[in-house]
Amino acid sequence: MTQKLLRGRLLTFHRAPQDGSDTQAYTYLEDAGLLISDGIIQGSGPFDSILAKAPDVPITDHRPHLMMAGFIDTHIHFPQVQVIASWGSQLLDWLNNYTFPEETRFACEDHSHRMAQAFFDQLVAHGTTSAAAYCSVHKTSADAFFSEATRRNMRMLGGKVLMDRNAPADLLDTPQKGYDETKALISEWHSKGRNGYVITPRFGITSSPEQMETAMALGAEHPDCHIQTHLSENKDEIAFTRELYPQARDYLDVYQSYGLLRDNTLLGHAIHLEPREVDALAETGAHPVFCPTSNLFLGSGLFDHRNLTARGVQSGIATDVGAGTSYSMLQTLKEGYKVLQLQGQSMHPLQAFDWATRGNANVLGLEDKIGTLASGTEADVVILNSSATSAMALRMERAESLAEELFVLQIMGDDRAVEEVYVSGVAQKACQDRPAGVVRFSGGITA
Repeated sequence: MTQKLLRGRLLTFHRAPQDGSDTQAYTYLEDAGLLISDGIIQGSGPFDSILAKAPDVPITDHRPHLMMAGFIDTHIHFPQVQVIASWGSQLLDWLNNYTFPEETRFACEDHSHRMAQAFFDQLVAHGTTSAAAYCSVHKTSADAFFSEATRRNMRMLGGKVLMDRNAPADLLDTPQKGYDETKALISEWHSKGRNGYVITPRFGITSSPEQMETAMALGAEHPDCHIQTHLSENKDEIAFTRELYPQARDYLDVYQSYGLLRDNTLLGHAIHLEPREVDALAETGAHPVFCPTSNLFLGSGLFDHRNLTARGVQSGIATDVGAGTSYSMLQTLKEGYKVLQLQGQSMHPLQAFDWATRGNANVLGLEDKIGTLASGTEADVVILNSSATSAMALRMERAESLAEELFVLQIMGDDRAVEEVYVSGVAQKACQDRPAGVVRFSGGITA
């Protein structure tokens, strides 16, 4: 048995905070111990009490930094790592000019494996320990993705995209080929180690009705596999989809009519929704995914979080690299805050950090495994340094509460604020020489 004890300030959420005063939604301890055994959290609490239960366990002291569950990204494109920061298009042009040409390269096994290593390096560097990812249409890309996830023992979800039209020939499968390769990938990777397979029709524009039927068959045959696709990101996209599926009541009905809406369905973007579509989301339990940096970058529109939440729809939040502009969930939360501000909506920093951890785990149906620091969950932990840069340290001199510190991390933080990352209890980053940080407030549950 391999055990270790992490020491630092600890923050973990039990449910979504209703507002900044909702101190019952989380636990915050200023001097905590987090006991890890063979990759599983065995307990947490005041440091002295945890130490008394495990007096001989090696201690890693992360004070004064903040220990939280690792970040979870619910929508990201693995094959787009080298087209992030590509200039000047809205969605459909961006796909044709950048995404599709780039994804043709993933037919090459060597390239797929090289990019998989780079992709996971970026996730870890930014504090992300789990993600739901799109691979390319090529089986080689999904094999590389899951091979690297397995090597690192990370809890990852992913799947090869199904697409049989409206893309370059090198990116097209057929309904039968897409079905056969997906079945093979599920057999090879799903529930093996910490891997989960996601059935992935890219979106209605690139999947024919015949391929949607195969996606429906895959979903029925594998109800424990997630389903992911895109929805109502761009008005031209919506119009084109309606032309391709004239019988559909609306865009969402394309997926609903093929039985693809259920409580483990992830729908990227979901910006321009009709009232009936919101009703259908509420009825089926399917999850929209808010991708703020991508939506701003492509000029797609503003996600209406308040309306969806009021209807009982639970949304994820995600980077959407490569149209998304950063691997950092901190930067994603920053831009999410701005998108909501533009609509007169709010995101308290406690709500933001819950969303990127426990909230996203709940969307994925994995809250019993990841997203919190609860006993019995997997020891995926991020250590955050709120004084990682000189500008942050200067601001932190005036911080007087946990909420203020979290907001500094949310607005000013990036990979430099990620001091260390633990995946299944194993440290992933070399410690760097950084300022120790200044934390001036006290009181444990101050918000």
